[in-house]
Amino acid sequence: MEVATLGLIAALVIVILYNTVKVLKEYERGVVFFLGRFQRVKGPGLILLFPIIQTMTKVDLRVIVLDVPTQDVISRDNVSVKVNAVIYFRIVDPEKAVIRVANVFEATSQLSQTTLRSVLGQHELDEMLAERDKLNADIQRSLDAQTDAWGIKVSNVEIKHVDLDESMIRAIAKQAEAERTRRAKVIHAEGELQAAASLLEAAKQLAQQPQAIQLRYLQTLADVAGEGTNTIVFPLPLDLITPLLKSAAMSGPTGTEGTV
Repeated sequence: MEVATLGLIAALVIVILYNTVKVLKEYERGVVFFLGRFQRVKGPGLILLFPIIQTMTKVDLRVIVLDVPTQDVISRDNVSVKVNAVIYFRIVDPEKAVIRVANVFEATSQLSQTTLRSVLGQHELDEMLAERDKLNADIQRSLDAQTDAWGIKVSNVEIKHVDLDESMIRAIAKQAEAERTRRAKVIHAEGELQAAASLLEAAKQLAQQPQAIQLRYLQTLADVAGEGTNTIVFPLPLDLITPLLKSAAMSGPTGTEGTV
């Protein structure tokens, strides 16, 4: 009988100690309630509670990684895409996280899904594909503002994938090809414009010195002769012959005229 009584007392003491002595780690906090009313936030370290009249809810303060399931999003330009993301957040106010929301993780997950659809629906497809950083910041600010009442700080949001159907991928490929063709034509036109400007400047320089035109013509003849052709037929402009005739006439005997 005495052994059974001692055993019962020992079990009771163990139960009391288990419900009285709590040890919280550095990243944990305890929200203590006294007869159902919030009393204080304790931790880390050794925590003593009065059984029955005091209860405690443990809260983890570390950064939590939340994977947002794939969401069907319709962009502002009416393109349907599938988007998923990952969210990094942590509890900064244990009292709010315990008292103001029943399940803080489920609530944050559901809010993340609706916010992802809402924010991305305000942007066009090109922005989703090219401006990820801006969209991440927009989603982060929206979530952080809404979860502040729950004692949560959303530190970062990253869009992981933006999936398109096959028809849209082909349309984007055609658009990119058309853009490359347009750029090639523009570059070619700019090259032609620069070449025309250079030719015009060269023509102005040659017009100032007729001898330069003659030298250029002779240089062209030398280039054509070097190609190994047997017969070369080329026109001889009169404006090139006239200076030669004048030079020959002036170099003749004094008082005589050159003949043609």
